[in-house]
Amino acid sequence: MQEEKISNYVKLCMEWADKFMQMDRKDLLRRVPELKEEKGYLTIEHFGRKYGISEKDGSICSLDGDQEPGTTEMLNIYTLLGYAKEGAFFMDRWVPFADLRNARPFAPAYKIGETDVFSATFSGHAKELREAFIKLGGKGLPQGDVGYEIKAFQCIPLRFFFWDRDEEFEAEGNILFDYSATDFNHVESAVSIADVGIKRLAEIAGLPLRGKNFHMH
Repeated sequence: MQEEKISNYVKLCMEWADKFMQMDRKDLLRRVPELKEEKGYLTIEHFGRKYGISEKDGSICSLDGDQEPGTTEMLNIYTLLGYAKEGAFFMDRWVPFADLRNARPFAPAYKIGETDVFSATFSGHAKELREAFIKLGGKGLPQGDVGYEIKAFQCIPLRFFFWDRDEEFEAEGNILFDYSATDFNHVESAVSIADVGIKRLAEIAGLPLRGKNFHMH
């Protein structure tokens, strides 16, 4: 069953690569202006890593010598290319995931797989979390014990807030999206975008993920 699940995600990436090859380039560059044309690739950064979408076959690879993208990163990029609406714009209206358009049905699973994992992973590690945000070029925010804004993509910034555990309370974390996030990507992609962000922070901090993490291989 696990093998079948894995192959389905890989198959989905291959289907998206084919869709990319059919996309009108001028339209795509207009809808996703952060894309750049470089030596046979359209390039984009996802949580500070530079990826290239091949103009030859639509596949995605790392362009900064960092690790190759997993299916989650690739699907985040492909769905951005596929779902970004003409004229979408940053609203500066920050909301939790559940308040994004059409997100409510996914909110319970999102809490378990994302914000609970974020809280548990960095419990007792506020210093490491802060350093990880700084390494990702984050902008400090006044709320929380640790609060930073970082960019998943140029068009999709996220705000992370973290309150460390104390004698009375467990650690608590939250992630806010600009309300425009679902104009740039599918609502379910907001889940996998948060997932990649949490994993990236944990990786930079040198910490193992804790809790029931969302898996896509």
